[in-house]
Amino acid sequence: MAVFEVKQGSSPVILGFPHTGTEVPAEIWERLNDNGKVLADTDWHIHHLYDGLLSGATVVRATFHRYVIDANRDPAGVSLYPGQNTTGLVPETDFDGKAIWKDGQAPGAADIAARLRDFHVPYHAALAAEIERVRSIHGVAILHDCHSIRSHIPFLFEGKLPDFNIGTDMGKTCDGAIEQATLTVVEAAEGYDSVLNGRFKGGWTTRHYGRPETGVHAIQMELAQSTHLETEAPPFAYDTVKAERLRIHLKDILVRIEQIAPDLKR
Repeated sequence: MAVFEVKQGSSPVILGFPHTGTEVPAEIWERLNDNGKVLADTDWHIHHLYDGLLSGATVVRATFHRYVIDANRDPAGVSLYPGQNTTGLVPETDFDGKAIWKDGQAPGAADIAARLRDFHVPYHAALAAEIERVRSIHGVAILHDCHSIRSHIPFLFEGKLPDFNIGTDMGKTCDGAIEQATLTVVEAAEGYDSVLNGRFKGGWTTRHYGRPETGVHAIQMELAQSTHLETEAPPFAYDTVKAERLRIHLKDILVRIEQIAPDLKR
């Protein structure tokens, strides 16, 4: 299987998709239990949601599922949110805290090392190469890391998650103008709610690549799946009407941050 897909563009904006992949190699699939095989924690349809919104945007998408290995986790296994419930580099449970592997089949250290080599490392090598290519052209690169999650997951957070969840690691991963442009759009989006650096402050990808002082900016957008799915349960069907309404605001965000790029050159 191809570990990642790349669509090279001419824009200073790069779209990252670490969690839309649903490919699981057969030998790993057979170790998942029935709950794991639902693949419930996929960022369902996000690459379709963003498709065509910004002409010229570079796209880097992992094709493998996060249960194989999570492309948005620290390869050293360090928790993104110490002291809070979360899932690891190779998850042992789903987002509800339920086991995803058959008894005795959970990945061990050798499995994790092999999956780092075969999946995590190649995806990030591709993403890093595109960031450098884009920065060499424009003098700046802006990574918009694209995610989604169910709006109600008591194991991870209380109550309902806002529709737009913006993460910049408390302003460390991008210039404030990018953060503000994104906020301007979501705060004016009628019928939606939003938060900046709430439960989700940006995953490993955003924190790892976002170095504004080097000309590389990163921002994570975590969308509640209620904004674009018919239901947040199997079969996790795409709702075209909801999605088209949402796409208007996502396009506005991407266009605005693209327009900001020339002013961010070091």
